[in-house]
Amino acid sequence: MNDNKTSKNSIVAKFAVPISFLILFFLAANFTDCDLVTFWKRRNHLTDLVVDMIPPDFSYIQKILLPLFYTIQMSVTGTVLGTFFALVLSPFGAANLGFPAVIRRILRIVIQILRSFPALILALTATFLFGLGTFAGTFAITLYTFAIMTKLTYEDASAADVKAYQALRAMGVSKYVAYIHGILPEIIPGFLTNALYLLETNVRHSSILGYVGAGGIGLLLNEKISWLEYDKVGTILLMLFLTVCVIEYFSRYLAALIRKERTIKKEQARLLLLFLAALFLICTFTLSLPDFSRTSPQTLRNMFAGFLQPDWSFFFSAEKDGLGYLLLETVCIAFIGTVIGAIVSAPLAFLNTKRFVPAPVSFLFNLVIMVIRSVPFLVYGLIFIRVSGPGAFTGVLTLAVCSIGLLTKRFTEALDALDPRPYHALLAMGVRPLPAICHSVLPQLKPVFTSIILYRFDVNIREASVLGLVGAGGIGAPLIFSMNQYAWEKAGAIMLGLILFVWFIDMVSEKIGAGN
Repeated sequence: MNDNKTSKNSIVAKFAVPISFLILFFLAANFTDCDLVTFWKRRNHLTDLVVDMIPPDFSYIQKILLPLFYTIQMSVTGTVLGTFFALVLSPFGAANLGFPAVIRRILRIVIQILRSFPALILALTATFLFGLGTFAGTFAITLYTFAIMTKLTYEDASAADVKAYQALRAMGVSKYVAYIHGILPEIIPGFLTNALYLLETNVRHSSILGYVGAGGIGLLLNEKISWLEYDKVGTILLMLFLTVCVIEYFSRYLAALIRKERTIKKEQARLLLLFLAALFLICTFTLSLPDFSRTSPQTLRNMFAGFLQPDWSFFFSAEKDGLGYLLLETVCIAFIGTVIGAIVSAPLAFLNTKRFVPAPVSFLFNLVIMVIRSVPFLVYGLIFIRVSGPGAFTGVLTLAVCSIGLLTKRFTEALDALDPRPYHALLAMGVRPLPAICHSVLPQLKPVFTSIILYRFDVNIREASVLGLVGAGGIGAPLIFSMNQYAWEKAGAIMLGLILFVWFIDMVSEKIGAGN
């Protein structure tokens, strides 16, 4: 009897999670008004727009080059500075290194606050401090990079082997020096790989900062979309694609050097370091200077007063335009977009690597995924709004496509890093490729894929928080409008809500990740 009861309980437990997930998915889809039938009927609006971009207006390239340089400039300088500050401060956030608990808590709180906001919101805030231009954009990218890299690095340090660190401490070496010699060599390959990944991501972020006056190609892109000059939009997107291709190739080359999969001569290494240093210096010293002449001390006082004394009536409002409803809509958009992206990305990742398909096939899919990744997410929002109209469904479509691009890349990297021997052993035994993948590859990838999906969901929460800027639902539009209208109490309530909301999502994600 007990055995039967145990068996029934195990069956219930086995199906409870997927059934609950499906119920949650359909509830969220209903809440965001997902209507694939209407989208399919109006699909010609999407194809017409793509046709309008082809062929691009190549005569417009000369007007793109300077804003494109500003975009790269903000990305390079912001990534390097943010990464440097993260490298310096991250050991203070690691729980296993013995640094003062007060400093650790303060650092983690600061990181949590910064991670709650996308680069666009940080850039808009920076324009009130430093005026319009690339300095504000670079400041925002620096903060954005610093927050992400610091969290990833102190988590890696917390998980690292501390034997060498403890041995150095026993010899009387200071904590920080022991960290440099005992922990840093172990985590530095992953640290640099994360920095390269963020550099590519920051190019896309920098390309839309012009929407809030923080420089780069975003202002030009928004202008041409608004004027329906889609041949020029096609040219801008083509240049962004080529830029992403160059950065991706260069990042792969550097990543191979970091992992010691490729070696170069000392003379070549010096030239490479000289080139990287020159690129950083050129980008940094040609930044526009901050324009404090337009910075109003009274505005800054009102801003900080509003953040410290938020609009509690809006914060606790249960109405449709209240904070709770907008946050719920934001998380539903991010959830559905992430799930759809993950479902589509998993098979695409197998087609995107030479381990499972011929090289020409993987090259073709690699090119398609790179095209998807090179388009800024707000541009997808502006495109999809023509098909599905304003609302949360447009946000879902936008984040789904963005998730496909980035999840496929990360899934492919995971596939390239796995142990292929069990898969080849099953093939040698006559097992067909699909069953062989299910029994030998997927078990290895489950924890990695889960971690990647949770990270993407975390990113989508922040990106969904600004999709309202293009009418794609979520909490972004009220926040940006409140800031532009100097309604700081309402902006403070929304920011506080986002901080608490992202913190809650982080805790849930950590528990889910720990369970896998």
